[in-house]
Amino acid sequence: MRWLALGGMWIGPLLFNARQLTNKDFLGIDTMQDYCLIYPMFTMVLLTFVILILMFRTRTRSVASGAVKASYYKTYQGDAEPEAAQKLTRHFSNLFEAPTLYYVACLAGLTMHVNDLAFLILAWAYVLARVIHAYIHLGKNKIYPRIYAYFSSWLILLAMWAYLALRAGVVI
Repeated sequence: MRWLALGGMWIGPLLFNARQLTNKDFLGIDTMQDYCLIYPMFTMVLLTFVILILMFRTRTRSVASGAVKASYYKTYQGDAEPEAAQKLTRHFSNLFEAPTLYYVACLAGLTMHVNDLAFLILAWAYVLARVIHAYIHLGKNKIYPRIYAYFSSWLILLAMWAYLALRAGVVI
């Protein structure tokens, strides 16, 4: 899981130097630059590509070692796919489920000009929860820590949407 540790080396400075990405509005309240949500969104895209590359490498090795026939990947029928490849396949698929709501929330934040540090922190917290979930799922796959990380990401996503709804004047 070196890819997660290496990713943390460049995510950390962005997350902890968020102060540099902010300005003061006319009331002296911190606001972020309009483009700052691109950083956590880009990090989610990178996570998706890392999982894609790992999945491809694992599938290639499975075929090369004879654990599964290449023809399996034509229709996904026949031999059982090795567990490591199954986990990566499922995880990759998961990255096109809940994170789509995350991307839409971030895009809504960008179009609504939500320039709050709180929303940026929620966006980064979501990414962090998904990275932790990936680390657990693709590592030892301990079920309870994995559930907590996954559920935390959903709570953060709900908080992002509630924040947007409040900003739009929707009564919750």
